Amino acid sequence: MTAVAAPELAPWTRWRREGAALARLTAAERAETGKRLRAAVPREAHGEFSPPPGRDPVGLLLSQEQSRVPELVSVRHGRMLVSPFSYYRGAALPMAADLAGTLATGILVQACGDAHLSNFGLFGTPERNLVFDINDFDETLPGPWEWDVKRLAASLEVAGRENGYSREDRRMITRRCAARYRAAMREFAAMSNLEVWYAQPSADELRTRLKPLLSKRQKKVMARAVTKAQTRDSMQAVGKLTQLVDGRPRIIADPPLIVPQASLLPEDLEQAGFEAQLGQLIGKYRRSLPAERRILLEQYTYVDMARKVVGVGSVGTRCWIVLFTGRDQDDPLLLQVKEAPPSALSEFAGPAAQNNQGHRVVTGQRILQAAGDIFLGWLRAPGLDGGTYDFYVRQLRDWKYSFTIETMAPDDLLYYGQVCAWTLARGHARSGDRIAIAAYLGGSAAFDEAISEFASAYADQNECDYASLGEAVSAGRVTAAQVG
Repeated sequence: MTAVAAPELAPWTRWRREGAALARLTAAERAETGKRLRAAVPREAHGEFSPPPGRDPVGLLLSQEQSRVPELVSVRHGRMLVSPFSYYRGAALPMAADLAGTLATGILVQACGDAHLSNFGLFGTPERNLVFDINDFDETLPGPWEWDVKRLAASLEVAGRENGYSREDRRMITRRCAARYRAAMREFAAMSNLEVWYAQPSADELRTRLKPLLSKRQKKVMARAVTKAQTRDSMQAVGKLTQLVDGRPRIIADPPLIVPQASLLPEDLEQAGFEAQLGQLIGKYRRSLPAERRILLEQYTYVDMARKVVGVGSVGTRCWIVLFTGRDQDDPLLLQVKEAPPSALSEFAGPAAQNNQGHRVVTGQRILQAAGDIFLGWLRAPGLDGGTYDFYVRQLRDWKYSFTIETMAPDDLLYYGQVCAWTLARGHARSGDRIAIAAYLGGSAAFDEAISEFASAYADQNECDYASLGEAVSAGRVTAAQVG
């Protein structure tokens, strides 16, 4: 199998030029471009996967960890070894390397870069509506749309195996997920540019749109999820993560998962000096916000911060939670300041246009998400270890809720996967040539069948990679700690 030849220009540069060129083509010409691509990249070819020679997924994971917090790397491995699905969540880089060797049409979009099932969920918009969308953008970068679709479909297969579904159920789920992406892209291709940009399904709209597909139990599950999401805000997080010390809220230590900054300060840096530096960093972050959000941020006062372990693949990156209070202690704000290394796609899809990786994440999120966090911003800052790192900033919780994949029945996962597929198509349609993609996909099930075959083949590979990490731990090549 031969990969698409690498472009002479960096993909983000080519993407920008292609976008300008597309504006000069008619819709019919763009559709014809998509149809012609079927000869160069047959839709059936998307089902192929052959591991490249010399493949070393464990080595790729270790290469990612060279700049991470050393004492947290073993926690990352421990979390990845919980199950094949947990491994999959943390293995965006090995899969990006694998996807780089697969056929692609060359149509670029703003790719999520890590579009697995657990990176979608509910959250609140600035208008206080509850919506379903992609909620993780650490790996976002302009890249082939096919890579996101394959990562999503393979995550369905991996989750289905872990949940004990039959082969027939898993095949049905992955095939219909791909079909939903294809149908959604055809819907978006028929819309105006503004209609695509404004497409924003609320949780209620999703339930209404997919009502015929939901059983009574699924409707109850969705209703409970909506209710629970609306309780997950700063007040709930503050109640869980802080306690009063001498009348002031302080973040509760839970090492190594939560470590207050006072425990991490170098001996030669006193608290007063740290807070002076922190004020400068908050100023940098403030400048990345729109003017009206700067005014809002200025109404809060810094109280405390701590390093916090998050996710699976992100474990070991520098992530902080920062507590502020507004009018009084009953007006809290919790921000998450998360390190943004280069995207896992960058080695294969080209470097980001932005010179700050936090800016890259924020840009990708604003393109892909229908509505964004009002505190979303970025900065470059020194770490307590003396290095300099890029970060992006967002609220820790704002009506956020992620669905529990492990407890889903086959019909539940099918419904959830279709919603994720529609959401992914919407993000791609906002940033890439939706008309050409839709014409390429066409009205037949050829693409759906191919993606289902790929998902099954890659789930096999994922199981082998999961076992390889376990063997590396047994052999002492890597360490693993089961913490939290």
